[in-house]
Amino acid sequence: MGTSLTTEFWERFSVLLVVALAMTAILAAVFTALFDALTARLRGRRPHRTTPLIPHPRVPADRPTPAHR
Repeated sequence: MGTSLTTEFWERFSVLLVVALAMTAILAAVFTALFDALTARLRGRRPHRTTPLIPHPRVPADRPTPAHR
């Protein structure tokens, strides 16, 4: 025995569908903003250079470099 879908069902279905779509859009916007802020904060704490600076030993100008010996 089959039942037909009433107009009341379609009214409730459409309202719930619109509410679900609106909540999805709002939550996506909120979480996107939160993750963007978190990413910006974490990137601000990291140093900008990827390799550490290695100090090179200074050779006096009057001495030849090791390649010229």
